[in-house]
Amino acid sequence: MTGPFVLDASMTLSWAFEGEATPFTVAVLKSLETVHAIAPAWWAFEVANVLSIAERRGRMNAAAQAAFLERLRLLPVAIEHRPATWLAQQILPLARTYHLSAYDAAYLELAIREGLPLATLDDDLRRAASGAGVALVGAK
Repeated sequence: MTGPFVLDASMTLSWAFEGEATPFTVAVLKSLETVHAIAPAWWAFEVANVLSIAERRGRMNAAAQAAFLERLRLLPVAIEHRPATWLAQQILPLARTYHLSAYDAAYLELAIREGLPLATLDDDLRRAASGAGVALVGAK
């Protein structure tokens, strides 16, 4: 990968659990050695929510969470912050058009606005990105 990209929670979380990483997701992670990613502010909340659920279900303990979060902290991921009302004005139309959650529409909106490819494993978000003319990381 030669330039920055928008990183979503599905891609991020593939790195958290043993057996969920693939050669593709590992390559995306490795690309962060030379390029940076950008994510909307709630990316961290989505990641934390999944980690919390994983702990309740016995998939991950607090020590593993802390280690994963420290690895994430060291990655070059810029967190974008925008006013909530501005976000709603931009995100809700995309959510409506592409039948996405507001959370997923936020990644799409950021990729559209910044003209960056999107790194996601979410099939609905991948379809929406293709429909919106957004490049996907790893797409041929």
